[in-house]
Order: sequence, then structure tokens, then C-alpha cells
Amino acid sequence: MAKTLTVVDHPLVRHKLTILRDRTTPPPLFRQVMREIAPLLLYEATRDLELGETDIETPLESGRFPTLDSGSVALISILRAGNGLVDGMLDLMPSAPVGHVGAYRDHQTLEAVRYYFRVPDRLGERLVVVADPMLATGNTASMALSLLKRAGAKRLKFVALVAAPEGVAALAKAHPDVPIFAGALDRGLDEKGYILPGLGDAGDRLYGTL
Repeated sequence: MAKTLTVVDHPLVRHKLTILRDRTTPPPLFRQVMREIAPLLLYEATRDLELGETDIETPLESGRFPTLDSGSVALISILRAGNGLVDGMLDLMPSAPVGHVGAYRDHQTLEAVRYYFRVPDRLGERLVVVADPMLATGNTASMALSLLKRAGAKRLKFVALVAAPEGVAALAKAHPDVPIFAGALDRGLDEKGYILPGLGDAGDRLYGTL
């Protein structure tokens, strides 16, 4: 498998993914659990963030301590399912600016079709974390990363709940400089481009549009 992939193989992530995979999990619980799992994935994706220092006073003495610039990370949601992850990431980094890439997969060609693009400024100065629950064919993710690079992003990471080997390989080929973080690497894709065993259509399950 591609060297760009990190599977966040933590017991909490694995447990919560099982809840998301269960077809009987209703949308309110699905949203809640996705929101809970998102910070765990973001934690791993931001492990190498650079810290500055600031002078503060503890209750006992003064000192110089590590601090993170609130604008050092930008979160990008690939609509619409990406919002479920970004909402949880904002619980961990509430000051991070958020952008949106609107894209959908043509069910005939499996190619990505763009319909919206709105992102924060100064992307080149930030770590840009792109979130989409499912990395299936990799076409939508690849298009989103290309658009973000054209908008100035230089350091990007991609975060997914579940990835397929086909999507990981395609994304690694198109964007070998972008690390991928996923909660699980599943078996593969079916004839319609859905991940197996997967968890179904994340957007439909988030918003009850089954």
C-alpha cells in the first residue's frame, strides 16, 4: 500500500467505526459518532505541527511555554459529507478557518464534478486539512487537492473515515506529496464505486436522505 497512508488504528477509532458501519445506526447517532471520531483523526494528522512560545504566568511562577497559532491550520470540507468530520474537528480547533469544496461523483463515469469552491485566504501559510469521510475512487479527493494547490496551498493532508486501496493508490499517484490519514483501509470497491465493506453513503446517512 502507498507510503502516503497512515491508518489510525486506535481502539476508540475502531469501535466508533463499527457503530458507523452498522446499517441500523440512525442519523442522529451517526452524526454524533462521526463528530466524536473526527478529533481523533485530526490529532494524528496534526502531530507534526510547529509550535511557538509565549510568556505566561502560572499560579506559581512565570515561564515560557509552547503555543499554537490559531490560524496555522485551515480545515476544508468536501461537501456535503465532509461537514460531518469538520464539525468534529472544530471541537478540537475552534479557531481554524473553514473552507468548502463542492463536488459530486457522476454515477455513470465515476468522475468528480465541481459545483462550489470557497476557501480561506493565506492557504500557503497554513497546514490545509481536507476532510471527506470516504476515499473511494480518489477522483473527488484528487480534484479537490488540485483546486486547493491552485489556490495557493502548499502543505496539505487528507483525512477520511474509510479508504479503499484503489482510492489510496489513485491519490498517491496524483498527489504523492499529500499524506492520507484514515480510520480504516477496507477491502475494495464494488462495480458502482462504493467501498466494501464500507459504511454506505456517508452523506445520506448523516442527513437521513436514504
